[in-house]
Amino acid sequence: MTDRVPVFLDCDTGIDDVLAIAFLLSRPELELVGVGSVSGNLDAARAAQNTLQVLDLLGGPPVPVAVGPRDALTRPYGGGAPDVHGTNGIGDVVLPATDRVPDGRTAAQLLVDLAHEHRGALRVLAIGPLTNIALALAQDPDLPALVHDVVVMGGAFLEPGNITPHAEANVFNDPEAADLVFAASWPTTVLPVDAARRQRLEEDDLVALREDPSPAVAAVGAMLGVYGDFYAGVFGRRLAVLYDPLAAALLTDSVQVTRELVTPVVVVTGDGEERGRTTTDAGGGRRPARVVLATEPPFAPVLVQALRSLG
Repeated sequence: MTDRVPVFLDCDTGIDDVLAIAFLLSRPELELVGVGSVSGNLDAARAAQNTLQVLDLLGGPPVPVAVGPRDALTRPYGGGAPDVHGTNGIGDVVLPATDRVPDGRTAAQLLVDLAHEHRGALRVLAIGPLTNIALALAQDPDLPALVHDVVVMGGAFLEPGNITPHAEANVFNDPEAADLVFAASWPTTVLPVDAARRQRLEEDDLVALREDPSPAVAAVGAMLGVYGDFYAGVFGRRLAVLYDPLAAALLTDSVQVTRELVTPVVVVTGDGEERGRTTTDAGGGRRPARVVLATEPPFAPVLVQALRSLG
């Protein structure tokens, strides 16, 4: 395929980020051209190392992987989510060492460079806190005119958040950055927890992946063990919510949006209890975003097949 769509991925490589990377690599119409790491599930440096090792595990191309700052725009790094993703971010699975090394540029610089290189065509998929995207905007104010669009996994609109009653984790970890990204003039699609938590791998899927004959697929299945244990405490049974891979699927025709809001998005910043809350504001002059509230069909079979295609 000659007309592949270039994708820049910004991620905090925990378990569901691994699933998103696998999905992107499985799609012949997409070309992963760069990755930025951000602090969220774990710190940005470790997230970059996880990304490099996962690219090796899955046979990914030698794309540049650049490291973002350890801290958010206004707050220090909060320590990650070891209870959800394990102490190393990938379910405490130890992957083989890799010869790949991080790119010398910052994640923000890599995004700016790729936006100029793929002017008008680059799709930005942000599945972690939005620190790097905000820094890239500050570095190059023309960035919104250079990229095709931005797809964000983040926010909670009609349902409670997954980190506080008001906020989703990616937005909560750097709400100041998120608000800057939603205020920019580029086309934006937002996948909040409202839609994402309805697409899941169930226990049978987790077992099948862990027992897959492919070492690569089985390694991903092993990572999902920690994820399944965490969600058993939330839902009463072992499963994996497909936050990040579902956001990746929105770049393709693998899922269809069946319910959405088209509205400007504003993020609550500051120190109050609603910090990180995503709200709608029709009177603020911002470009409306497409907020996805429901998708179909079930995405789990598509994702399992994508994983197995790489094994």
